[in-house]
This record gives sequence, C-alpha cells and structure tokens, in this order.
Amino acid sequence: MAAPKKGRRSPGGQGRPGRVLALILIAMVALIGGMFASGDTTPRLGIDLAGGTSFTLEAKNEPGKPNAINKTNMDTAVGIMDRRVNGLGVSESEVQTQGEKHIIVNIPKGTNAKQARQQVGTTAKLGFRPVLTSAPGVKSPEPKPSASVGDKDKGDKSKDGKTKPSASASASASPQGRAVTDALKADPSADPSASAKGDKAGSDKKKDPKAPTPTPTPGDVAALQKQLAALDCSTPASRAKASEAAAAAKASDPIVACKTDGSAKEILGPVAVEGTGVDKASAVIDTQQGKGWIVQLKFTKDGSKKFADVTGKLATQQPPQNQFAIVLDGEVVSDPSVTSSIAGGQAEISGGFTQASSRDLANVLSYGALPLSFDVVNETTVSPALGSEQLRAGLIAGAIGLILVVIYLVAYYRGLALVALASLLVSAILTYTIMVLLGIALGFALNLPAVCGAIVAIGITADSFIVYFERIRDEIREGRSLRPAVERGWPRARRTILVSDFVSFLAAAVLFIVTVGKVQGFAFTLGLTTLLDVVVVFFFTKPLMTLLARRKFFASGHPWSGLDPKRLGVKPPLRASRRPAAPVDPKEA
Repeated sequence: MAAPKKGRRSPGGQGRPGRVLALILIAMVALIGGMFASGDTTPRLGIDLAGGTSFTLEAKNEPGKPNAINKTNMDTAVGIMDRRVNGLGVSESEVQTQGEKHIIVNIPKGTNAKQARQQVGTTAKLGFRPVLTSAPGVKSPEPKPSASVGDKDKGDKSKDGKTKPSASASASASPQGRAVTDALKADPSADPSASAKGDKAGSDKKKDPKAPTPTPTPGDVAALQKQLAALDCSTPASRAKASEAAAAAKASDPIVACKTDGSAKEILGPVAVEGTGVDKASAVIDTQQGKGWIVQLKFTKDGSKKFADVTGKLATQQPPQNQFAIVLDGEVVSDPSVTSSIAGGQAEISGGFTQASSRDLANVLSYGALPLSFDVVNETTVSPALGSEQLRAGLIAGAIGLILVVIYLVAYYRGLALVALASLLVSAILTYTIMVLLGIALGFALNLPAVCGAIVAIGITADSFIVYFERIRDEIREGRSLRPAVERGWPRARRTILVSDFVSFLAAAVLFIVTVGKVQGFAFTLGLTTLLDVVVVFFFTKPLMTLLARRKFFASGHPWSGLDPKRLGVKPPLRASRRPAAPVDPKEA
C-alpha cells in the first residue's frame, strides 16, 4: 500500500506552534538587545517634537550670470538640498523656498547642524586631477640651491629595475615626485597658459601630431614650486584660503591644494575628468576584501572614456604620479593610486574611510552642483514647546482609544481578550524597537503625523484579531469543537486579513510616494505597522490560539473563555450519515 500523504501545514504553524512562538520571541529579544547595545533606547524625534536648528540661505548670482536667480533654479536647489540633507541620515527635515531668493532649512535636534549647513550650501565644483608632486602639509623650509636629489649618472633604481625620474632640487627636499616641469610636459593638455574656453574649442578639432608640445614657462613652474613651499595646510584658516584660491583657478590650470585633513599638500595637473562625468556615487561597506567603507562611482558615457584614458596614463607612472586627486571646491578629499586602466565606467575609492566620511563624499558626488551660490544669513534654534503640547494631547487621545478597545475586547470576548492584548503588546514592542533602530541606522525621526499613524495602527491590528475570533466562533456555532474550529477558521480569516492589510499598505505606499514632508512620516508609520500586523497575526496570534485550544479552559467552552456554546447559540453537533452496509457473502462451513 502507498503511504498516506502528509497534510500541508499552514503558515500559522498548527503543526508545531511552539516553535513558531519561540521564533518570534527570539526575534524580539534580538531587536531589544540590538537597541540596548546601540546605547539609544528612545526614538529620534522630528523638529516639531524635539526642536532643532533652522537657517536661512540667500541666493546670489554667479559672476557672468546676472539672471540666474529664478524659480526654476530655486526649485532645483531645494530638491538638491533636500536630498543632501536626507543623504546625511536626517529624516523629517524641511527645505522650502521663502520669497524669491531665500531658502529655509529646518534640521531636527540631534543632527550636526554645522555639517548639514556645509552640505546644503556646497556648490560642489568637482574635478579629477593628476597628482604631480606631494609634500607634507606643513610649511616647507626655503630651498637651497644644490645638485639634484637623485644621482644624475646612476639614478634611483625602483624594484622593477627602471630608473625613477629624479626631482629637481629647486622643488625643495620634502616634495615627492618628478620635477614639475617634466610632469607638465608629459601631458600636452597641461598647458597652464591655455584658457578653459580654448581647451573646449581645441577638443573639437583633431590635433596635428607634428604640432609642437606647449611648454610651460620657467616663471609658471617656479611660481608653483614657490607656492607649494609657502603653503601651510596645518590650520583650518590656511586650508580655507588655499581652497578658495584653488577653486577660483581654471580647469586647464595646474593648482596647489591641501588635503581636507591638512596632512599633505600637492601640485595637481589640469582637470582630466569633470565632476559632471560622475553619474552616481554610493557609500557601501566591503565585506569581501575587508576594505571597510568604500565609495563606489559610476561614470557617464563621456566620463567613463575620459576616466579610462587618464587612469591608463597614470598606471604607468611611479608614486605619487600614479595618483589622481579628487578635488572638491579646491580641496583634495581623496588621492587614490592607480595600478591599471579603469574601464567600464565603474570604480571604487577605498582607504581609511569611516561610515560618515564615505557617506558625505558619496552624498555630494551623487547630487551634483547647485545651480546657485548661497550664503547663510540667519541661523536660529527652534523650540519644541508647541509640538510637545500637541504630542501630549495626541498620546492622551491614543491612550483613551486604547482603553476603550481593551474594555470592548474584555466585555465581548472575555478570555480571548487576553490573546488580543498579548498580540497588541508584541506589536507595540516590535514597532517601538524597529523605530529606534531605524533612527540609529537611517536617521528616521518621529513627527506628529508619524505618531498619528502609529495610533491609527491600533485599530488595524485589533481588527485582524476580531476577524480571526469571529471565524472561530462561526465554526463553533456550526457544532464543531474548538480545536478543529481554530484550524478550519484560519484559512478564511487569513484571506480576509491579507486583503485588508494589503489595501492599507497600498494606501500608505501611494501616500508616501505622492506626498512630501511630514505627511510621509504618517504614511511610513502606517505602512510599517501594517506589515507588522501580518507578522504578529501569522507568527504569534495563530500559534497562540492553537496552543490555547488544547487547554481545558478554552476547549470546554468555559463561560469566561469567550467561546461558551450557549452564548454562541450552537447548533446540534454534526453527525455523519450512516451508509447501508454492503452485503456479506456467506461463508461456507
């Protein structure tokens, strides 16, 4: 005989409900443990509940663009600023225009206001420049005339046996790399006397291979070397002055720039790849090679070709000429080395990044340059007094609503009310811990509409329990005992609960997509609690009912169980119809 087929078990876990309950309890313990391990046990609050910082930015016209301040550019700037602030992990921020040339930015408490102010106002003039010479960030001593650093006859031998180009003594003893004159001659496009306009015009025409290579004048080279020696990158004031001068230089001119941390100063060649060549940048953690936090870059079609060309040339050079500097507003934010040509339009930057620094770099690179320049004209601290009063009133209203729900459940469902209350408690714990962890990981902040969404979710969650309880009671009215009633009522209740929650989640998703600002907080909380309702009903309420159906108090229909057959008007028990017995052949004696 063939073995009987095993029946399918529903996701509710009626086969082994204890394991399902243990699974969700373990998940709860893990979430709570993660919350306490993070050191933060309270959700982040929005600016309307916790206060924060508000600053006003005033737009100013760029040189040569007298009519740049218009509605289109202001709206574009608002969109970029909003994405930049949220890219810092700040949620529920407010960025909006005021008048014709002002933008108001509200940042919730707990955010680095100084960092946010720098991010939203940064013009993000980005360029990839080859490194020609590198030196420590402190001011170099005056160079003394002498012979060249490297042996003129023998030269410095590298590991592969090739002779390194020696630096000229006039560049000072501290800089590393080849002579600036040689470096500038290596690339015909590095003519410091060429203007940006001329560069662009010349790129459209084919270069004559017989044309002489432009050579920088000794005065230009000497000026760069003198500027490098005099530059001091050890103080913020000197770095700011140097970055201002470097940012004002033309893309076709070599510059002298400081690293953002002041550890080094460098002479950089002309811009090889413009910042507009970057299509997207993101900060991720490298788990495969253990590089820590890295920044992944994706270039446009034109930027990809230029980046492949310049990295191919740099890969043939010795350090530090095999490095390219990522220059943002006149400061070197990173100067990675290149070992081979990087084709395909994708690259990554690694080395010493923290989560914050990698995210900041990716954030600015991703969202591009502002169409206008802005000055911070006012900065104030926002008081949470009004929001706190509204929150208190909302919490009182929510508590009253919860008490009324509890009274109704106890009066109508009696013992089953314990199941509903336990499920509500589990849902509340999951919601709270997840919101705290989202605040830590993603910067999610609760505002007043988000709190309203959590209060509305109480009714949605309670409705799911009521649907299931009524299905069980309907089965008992048909004359079935509790254990089969629990299992037979589950498929019908499950379909109803899923359809109801799907409609609620769809409404929350549409509301989140089509709205902006604080209303998105309401939609996000509503969607999150709707998903948690499904988790709680499937992995807690259903297995708990399966276990309680085996207890005498509920199985016997105790008057206080909420499943009393008399109160439910039970019909006579179902009886199987008797079939006529088949004729039996007489047996022979």
